[in-house]
Amino acid sequence: MKHFPYIGSGPYCYANSFAMMFGDCAPSTAVIEFATGSPFGMQLVGGRLPFFDPYGWTPEAGFDKALEAMGWESDVSAGGNESGALHRLKTALRHGPVWIGPVEMGHLRHQPGMSGPIGADHYLVVLDVRDDRVEMHDPQGFPYASLPLSDFMAGWRAETLDYGTPYTMRTNFRQVRQVAEEGIIRSSIPAAIEWLLMETAQNVPEGSLGNAAAALRLATLIEEGGSDNLLDHLIHFAVRVGVRRLSDAATCLARVGNTEASLVMARQARLVGSLQYPLVIRDGQTAAKSLRRLAETYVELGTALSQ
Repeated sequence: MKHFPYIGSGPYCYANSFAMMFGDCAPSTAVIEFATGSPFGMQLVGGRLPFFDPYGWTPEAGFDKALEAMGWESDVSAGGNESGALHRLKTALRHGPVWIGPVEMGHLRHQPGMSGPIGADHYLVVLDVRDDRVEMHDPQGFPYASLPLSDFMAGWRAETLDYGTPYTMRTNFRQVRQVAEEGIIRSSIPAAIEWLLMETAQNVPEGSLGNAAAALRLATLIEEGGSDNLLDHLIHFAVRVGVRRLSDAATCLARVGNTEASLVMARQARLVGSLQYPLVIRDGQTAAKSLRRLAETYVELGTALSQ
């Protein structure tokens, strides 16, 4: 079956936020996501929390190389106390919107169902702070959302996330060179190979597994029943973002003529996408079969990318 690219909604928060900051010069979100290295691998953090992204990868780990590949630079500031962070934000907003994250999504109470920390990271663009409210473009589907300042600051503190520095923001985005999308894709492949080979990981929690080992262990966990938290994480986030990353990566690789790697990633996309229904209906046996087939693809992808 020929790969057919996906266009639609999905949890692409930092890619969408970067695209907003780049404005008219923005590459497609598929290319931005590709440049971060996120589609190239799988990890089971601490042996229990699955993500369809590389072993040891976090969004922040891929940002600087992605910006370099795309021909952009930005200024990053982070840390300090709440009053200092708010002062930094208000000062930066005099010059335009500010890229923010990671934030704890559970504090973003403009999103239905959010009432407190859930350990989920998110990225967004702040437009203004006035009258103790924050106005933002939240790429989860909420343009011009307004949130009480207290809730925003609690989220921005990011104390319930397993990575990131509190009060991180990026400003002064500037394009230092023009790079065609095909050039971004090609220049990002070496980093993608490093992630896939698990050569880039740092500070990985004990018990973490990557690629085939992660897929096989997750298959066993799901086959044995799987906790509600695990299944909800997969259903509502990990599968949705994982399959989109893989589909977009297949599209990107086809654009630069790496047909073999594109076909492997398209097959990975189908396998991850096929998890959604059986996980929703709690059919662990069927989901486990797809994960075991997925485990077989990572060595094949490494060979195809390296050619």
